[in-house]
Amino acid sequence: MRWLVTGGAGFLGINLVRRLLARGDEVVSLDREPFDYPERGRVAEVRGDIRRRDDVLRAAHGCDVVVHAAAALPLYPPDEIHTIDVEGTRTVLAAAREARCERVVHISSTAVYGVPDHHPLIETDRVSGVGPYGTAKVEAERVCEEARAAGQIVSILRPKSFVGPERLGVFALLYEWAREGRDFPILGPGTNRYQLLDVEDLCDAIVLAGTAPADRANATFNIGAAKFTTLKQDFQSVLDAAGHGAKIRSIPVAPAIAALRMLEKLKLSPLYPWIYETVTEDSFVSIDKARTQLGFQPQYSNRDALIRNYEWYRAHADELGAAGVTHRVPWKQGALALAKLVFRKRQRS
Repeated sequence: MRWLVTGGAGFLGINLVRRLLARGDEVVSLDREPFDYPERGRVAEVRGDIRRRDDVLRAAHGCDVVVHAAAALPLYPPDEIHTIDVEGTRTVLAAAREARCERVVHISSTAVYGVPDHHPLIETDRVSGVGPYGTAKVEAERVCEEARAAGQIVSILRPKSFVGPERLGVFALLYEWAREGRDFPILGPGTNRYQLLDVEDLCDAIVLAGTAPADRANATFNIGAAKFTTLKQDFQSVLDAAGHGAKIRSIPVAPAIAALRMLEKLKLSPLYPWIYETVTEDSFVSIDKARTQLGFQPQYSNRDALIRNYEWYRAHADELGAAGVTHRVPWKQGALALAKLVFRKRQRS
């Protein structure tokens, strides 16, 4: 098969590219950024923007499946989030149709559920995006549903936050503190259940959506880990793996959120609002539909995924670039860097 991966130079993109190459498939990467990985010689690289029809058509030519993984993340300016996540999705679907690609796999997010009032969440639950990112993800799904109604085969995958090799972003905050042997602060007691996902399991789901019979794949699916405990327990596993004897430390919710809101206005917050407004709540989805219709069977628990990602971070920490707004670089720590004065280093045990 020949696959087009939009956002092929990103965190999900490179992991998916590697999976597809291992299958013996042909891969085209469409991205604004260069495909600067060792696999470069085995991939057809198209530098371009998903908002430009000609760029997407050029990349989609001759492809069987388009995996639409390119997206603007929550730290982008609101207008750019909309044009990339919504109008870009519209352009990708139209180009895939014009290029006669058999199907599209759209990577959405469980952010479409907003702040839910029950768990586990299922695919037919109400969607309500919070902030520019969540709103754009909801609108992008509607664009996909319109294309599906017009006859395109479009799988919509709603993954939980996923981690794995090449992933940094917000998780780099935890990994850096773990590597340095510091206790790590979390909002509230951390007794809520917060489901994550290993990128390798997400790649499995994408391949299944791209190859399953159309009548099974042409639907919307939640994707997440099957095994997870509490936020505190899962994050503690990373500190334990670092071997310094550091501990997760709970901080009071109300004053912390008030402080983060103030820091947000000053552009010093290490987290965007959707994270700190929801991280103290349960957050998990049912993956029964993906299991039943696609045969999805996740291999990694939250703990496995976090430790695997941490080990990759530890092996590459000295090579990482400056902080930024993508998953491939650490996010800026902002005022959290000052908290290191309180959370001092522990000696390795």
